[in-house]
Amino acid sequence: MANELQRNNGLFGDMMQDWFDNNFFNNVNLPFNSNYMKTDIEETAKQYRVKVDMPGFDKKDIHISYNDDLLTVTGHRDTFDDESDKDGNILHSERRYGQMSRQYRLPGVDLEQVNAKYTDGVLILTLPKLTKQANDGKHIEID
Repeated sequence: MANELQRNNGLFGDMMQDWFDNNFFNNVNLPFNSNYMKTDIEETAKQYRVKVDMPGFDKKDIHISYNDDLLTVTGHRDTFDDESDKDGNILHSERRYGQMSRQYRLPGVDLEQVNAKYTDGVLILTLPKLTKQANDGKHIEID
């Protein structure tokens, strides 16, 4: 395919994870890490199909844009109101809130044909590729 998604080989991250248990990195309180908005991207000759896990988001709080071959998916989720402890003491929290964003380089998208659906916490985007018309040439008359 024309588009090749690049993966980080994770050599340094794998070494660090060997030194610490898996939970060490999961509890880092950063605004964004790889545990958010997990994504699958499929590419065929005619389209890209992007599936983004966004559980707990309201459809109105998800924004999608495409510019310069870059698809951007942004979501905002307000804080959670847990009533499990009347004093607000939370022992462990993995659910994230606030604004999250991911970007994907997907060249040559036909913006007029893009389709987006959000069902059961999964955003599914179908992005057809631009079709190139064969240049069969054209006869040009001289005035």
